[in-house]
Parts: sequence; structure tokens; C-alpha cells
Amino acid sequence: MSEPNLLCNAATDDALFNGQLICRQPRDGYRFSVDAVLAAHFVTPGSNQRVLDLGSGCGVIGLILCFWYPDIVVVGLELQEALADLAEANGLSNGIDNRFSVLRGDVRAIAESMPPESVDLVVCNPPYGGKKTGRLNQDSQAAGARHDVWGGIEDFVRAAAFAVKNLGKVVFVYPARRCNTLLVTLQAHRLAPKRLLPVYSYPEAAQACLVLVEARKNGGEQIDILAPFFVHQHGGGYSPAMRALYEASPNLPR
Repeated sequence: MSEPNLLCNAATDDALFNGQLICRQPRDGYRFSVDAVLAAHFVTPGSNQRVLDLGSGCGVIGLILCFWYPDIVVVGLELQEALADLAEANGLSNGIDNRFSVLRGDVRAIAESMPPESVDLVVCNPPYGGKKTGRLNQDSQAAGARHDVWGGIEDFVRAAAFAVKNLGKVVFVYPARRCNTLLVTLQAHRLAPKRLLPVYSYPEAAQACLVLVEARKNGGEQIDILAPFFVHQHGGGYSPAMRALYEASPNLPR
């Protein structure tokens, strides 16, 4: 592994689970948000399963999954070399490098990185904005992670469908306002949505801000719409349920 250029003054060490897990991430580049934490806790891997994190960034989703599920193996796929190096370093520093690895590769050409139907579960926190939507971040690392500079939702869903085994699970976190796009794209690739969790910023918010969707490859038509999850509480600060995701075991609705 090459020496990451993000391991010195340009990075911060951020603690999860009362300091039991440390995630080093760029100080000024792309930094993980509650979206990644929510996605990691929505995943329900089985014993000894192999999990793929598409567009893994600094590896925070894989770190959380390995922390809570000590018998699974997580593989990240990341195009940006500096972030891939950083994710690997995070795995090493947290003592999970035997179960956590990162492939350097492009979701748009996933067949060059791994065999088809080679993982049991896929989790993805994809870029949300198109190249021409919103203000493109001047930091190339953040721009690639937040906008579909190197692939849009179609590319990430296609890659997930390629990698996951028949009847395997796929989990996506996506803006609620674009939920229809995600659901239609999943269905087009034989990934049947099975659970949907609407996420609201506050209890008094009129509309959801995010959706968490679990789909199953070649699954049936039934879908469970779960009760809303609130990130913040009335008056400010994280809700008790959100705080618990940083401090306790996975407890999003199953």
C-alpha cells in the first residue's frame, strides 16, 4: 500500500462508539456525514457474509460494519487513490485489516475489479447530485463523492446488481425527493425494494430528507414502509435515536 498523502496534517481523527472506533478522514476534502452512518446501521448482514461497499471513500461504512459484525468480511470499491489508501489505513489502525480491504476501481467498469455475483450484500452511499445540479465543489475529491462526476445512480445500481448474489441484499441511501428515480432504477436491474425507511431532519419537518432502501435481487413485490426516523430533535441537537447510532449497537428498524 502506498503511503497516503492524507495521513498527516490534512486529516482528522474522528471517534465513533465512545472512541472504540477511530475514522481518519480528510480535513478539507470529502468527509462522511450522517448519511453513511444511517446506511451502515440499516444493513443486516448474515453470519460470515461478504459485503461490498460501493464508493467506499474513507471506509467509514465498512469500519462500522466490521466493528458490529465480527464474523463478516467487507470489501470497498473506491476510484480515488488517496481515499482508498486512507480507508485501508483506517482498517489497519482499527485492527480489522484481516476482514476489511479496498479495491481500486470504477463502478462503471466493476467487472474489471471483481467477479459477478461474488458478494452476499452491497451497501452504497452514492453521489446525490448530477454534474449540472447545484454548485460543484471546487475540491475534486468532494466533487467526485457528492456529484456524479465518475458515475450516477444508474451506474451504482448496475454495479450493485452485477456484484450481489441471487436473492442477495442491496442497501442504498438517497435523497427522498429522488426516491422514485432510485426505486425505478433498482427495479430495472431486478433489485426488488423490500424495506424503505423515510428519514426526516426534524419531527416537525413536512417532508423526508432521505430514504434508506433495502432491495433483494430477484425478490418478490412486497415492500415494508417503516416508521419515520428523525435525525434531530425539537429544539436542536441529535435525536436520542440518532445519538444511539454513534454510541450503541445497530438499532434502526429491522
